[in-house]
Amino acid sequence: MSLLAMFKSPGPTGFGYASTADEITKDLSLNGQTILVTGCNSGIGQEVCRVLAMRGARVLGTARTKEKADAACATFSNKSTGYACELSRPTSVRECAAAIKTDGHQLDAIICNAGIMMLPRLEKSHGVELQFFTNHIGHFMLVTDLLQQLKRDGRVVMLSSEAHRAAPSTGIDFDNLSGNKGYRPLAAYGQSKMANLLFAKELQRRFVGTDKVAYAVHPGVVATNLARNMGPILSRVLTALGPMLLKSVGEGSATAVFAAVHPKAAPLAGSYLSNSNVIRPRADAEDKALATRLWMTSEEIVATL
Repeated sequence: MSLLAMFKSPGPTGFGYASTADEITKDLSLNGQTILVTGCNSGIGQEVCRVLAMRGARVLGTARTKEKADAACATFSNKSTGYACELSRPTSVRECAAAIKTDGHQLDAIICNAGIMMLPRLEKSHGVELQFFTNHIGHFMLVTDLLQQLKRDGRVVMLSSEAHRAAPSTGIDFDNLSGNKGYRPLAAYGQSKMANLLFAKELQRRFVGTDKVAYAVHPGVVATNLARNMGPILSRVLTALGPMLLKSVGEGSATAVFAAVHPKAAPLAGSYLSNSNVIRPRADAEDKALATRLWMTSEEIVATL
């Protein structure tokens, strides 16, 4: 537990900053559930998979290669299955979705965890800035492709971030999705996390009239390899101060697991969650017109791939 956790009380759900994924699921049996988790081979994704499998769930874990996914899943349980899903490669995403369908899996939850963060230089996939493409478009493709596999009361969990507050003032800069008109690592990362949040909100609106639900979650600031592009000085600072300032991977995994499987999350459908409780996102994350435009633009991008 970090020093910060000692000064933070649980919220209305009974969970809080210091809650771990182990604690969230302590009294739950997930036998019979099938849950898809992207980015299963490291950090938060690996811990999410470990805990879900420990509670009896069949875990479908994705990584950039089948070898990495299989190696990770071999450590969870004999019910875990690995799939290749390189989110920046549309062919890989489509093949992953097709394989899950072919294998006949019906999904209780999809946890969209994988991502990249603050690339120091502009990189692209199919003409789109790489963080936006990987973190949003790749997951948009995967989730929309698998909606028919989602069970009647299935859940979709998008890992967003408080970094969504660093997104451009317009929320999404539709005129600069390529990054050609200017690129700033934090703003680009924030835009991708704003897109994750808007996608979850729009997905929840489209789920109205069903028992399916969607959430966006902020895992907290966690010491994982996601921050490997933050530079050597900041990396050394985080290493030195991590035990005091950063969440453990167990704590960072808690909110995603809470949203995916806990009964107390059900009434919070469509919410933005942090520390397993509802918090307010940036105001424009609630903008229905912005979310609808993002959905339509995403469909247009996917149609060209």
